[in-house]
Amino acid sequence: MTKIIGLTGGIGSGKSTVANYIASKGIPVYIADEEAKKIMEREDVKQKIQNLFSESVLNDDTSLNRKKIAEFVFNNPEKLKELNAIVHPEVQLHFKNWLNNHKDFPFVIKEVAILFETGGNKHCDKVILITAPEELRIERAMKRDNLTKKDILVRINNQLPDSKKKKWSDFIIDNINLNDTFLKTDEILKILAKT
Repeated sequence: MTKIIGLTGGIGSGKSTVANYIASKGIPVYIADEEAKKIMEREDVKQKIQNLFSESVLNDDTSLNRKKIAEFVFNNPEKLKELNAIVHPEVQLHFKNWLNNHKDFPFVIKEVAILFETGGNKHCDKVILITAPEELRIERAMKRDNLTKKDILVRINNQLPDSKKKKWSDFIIDNINLNDTFLKTDEILKILAKT
C-alpha cells in the first residue's frame, strides 16, 4: 500500500522548496494549498464561500479576492473555521482521487501548511517538518509574498509553534542552508524508500 508522507512547515520555512526538490526526483507530490486554490474557484465552492461573508469577496472578473478573504478570516477564528469546513472536505476528496492515480508508488508526499492544525497528520504514515528561525521565515515571506512583517506575524501566530510540531514529526529539516537542506532531504528519502 502506498504510504502517505506529510510535509509541513510554517510560512517562510521553505516547505515548497523542499516539495519541488522531492518532485524533481520523480516522487509524486501533492501540494494541498495549490489544489485548494483551484477547488475554491469552482463555481459551487465559490458560491458557498461568498455566502460566508456579508460583503462581496469576488473580483471584477468573478474570481475570489484572496486578499480580502485573508483579511476577514485571519482576525476572525470562527470565520476561518467556517471557510475551512467548506474547503477541506473538497481537498480531501480530491487527494483521495489523486492518491488512487499514484498507488503504484511506494510513497507519496502530501504538502500541507496546516497539517497538524487540521489533524491531517493522523492520516499520514510519517511526517517531515521544515523549520527555520522566525526572522529568516519573515524575511523570506516578505520577499516572496510582498507582505508586511505584521501580516506575516499574524499568520505565524495562527499556526502552531514549531516546538509543538517537532514533538509530532518523524523527521525535522532545519532549512537555513539550501545545500544542507537538500542533503538532509536525500537522507530522509533513502530511509523512506527502505521502509
